[in-house]
Amino acid sequence: MKILFKPMAVLLFSFSAFLFQSFNTTEKPVKTQNANPKIQAAILLDVSGSMDGLIEQAKAQLWNMVSVMGKAQCNNLTPQIEIALYEYGRSTNNVAAGYVKQLSEFTTDLDMLSKKLFSLTTNGGDEYCGQVIYTSLKDLQWDSSPENYKVIFIAGNEDFLQGKLLYTKACDEAKTKGVIVNTIYCGSREQGIREHWNLSSECGNGSFTVINHNDRIEDIPTPYDSILFSLNEKLNNTYIAYGYAGGANKAMQAEVDQLNYASNKSAAAKRVAVKGKEKLYKNESWDLVDRDGLADSEEFLEKLDKKTLPDSLQNKSTDELKKIIAVKKEQRGDVQKQIETVSKQREDYITAEKKKAAEKNKTANLETEVEKIIKEQAKRFNMKID
Repeated sequence: MKILFKPMAVLLFSFSAFLFQSFNTTEKPVKTQNANPKIQAAILLDVSGSMDGLIEQAKAQLWNMVSVMGKAQCNNLTPQIEIALYEYGRSTNNVAAGYVKQLSEFTTDLDMLSKKLFSLTTNGGDEYCGQVIYTSLKDLQWDSSPENYKVIFIAGNEDFLQGKLLYTKACDEAKTKGVIVNTIYCGSREQGIREHWNLSSECGNGSFTVINHNDRIEDIPTPYDSILFSLNEKLNNTYIAYGYAGGANKAMQAEVDQLNYASNKSAAAKRVAVKGKEKLYKNESWDLVDRDGLADSEEFLEKLDKKTLPDSLQNKSTDELKKIIAVKKEQRGDVQKQIETVSKQREDYITAEKKKAAEKNKTANLETEVEKIIKEQAKRFNMKID
């Protein structure tokens, strides 16, 4: 019996251990790195009669939004940033579309976006929030990866439940596409809740916040502003327009500079900071220096219609153009480094000034709230923003 018992005991023990291991082993999920991080943001603005202040804030906050997003790092990579723009609440827009109009699809063309914002005016109408959210979700090319940060910012006032399209339908679509919906009410928190803007929590873990839309963006003068604006002129001189729309796009670059400068010096300085970052401000569609970084740049230059170049370059050979582009690229790199340094000094100066006046500046506006939201939500997608 003893001789038979030991093998049997060993067998039973081994089988029990096998069962224990089988039922208690949990496989650790394999973490994958996001090789192509992306941030997509759709801005939905109420342009009804009382929203002049909101539009003014939106003009200024665009560059701060891009600057904040541009600081994001995901697996040591800078995400690609795409922004779309919609208006709603304008009575002259198509009633069948719920008075909603797309001003820009997802784009990296920041000059065009800024110019669109400066062209906005207010006009009385009905504000159909559910409709504009749903329209932006259906019309835009949202990235399919659940690893990327996809977000909607809708700002306005009046009742959130206006219109025939229920906000719940928009929320369902947002959840399906993994898009976070953030509502920004222009007015008091109590009024925002009465008008149902706090229902955004049902739209994919979004936030509800309130702002004083008539608050003017704080314009703190610094010793670094004039230096930045001078560097911006040097930066603009490194662009070489090509193509039949190249000249117009280069002119728009200067026009948008002036629009921002005339509106708000702080916004203009932040625009220069964004322009100083190669990964944020890209114009390969009309600038030969940015175009030179693409894989087919040499072949492209060989086939380029030189008649579309500035007059001084039309008679240059391809080899001469290559040398000119190389010089401009080196100049741009030097200027961008200077802009980065001066912009950091400016940010530090403003941070110190704001600390001195902390008690006087508690008003929330579009810029401050969007920045807070982005920094908090980007963490969910393994994106760090310092």
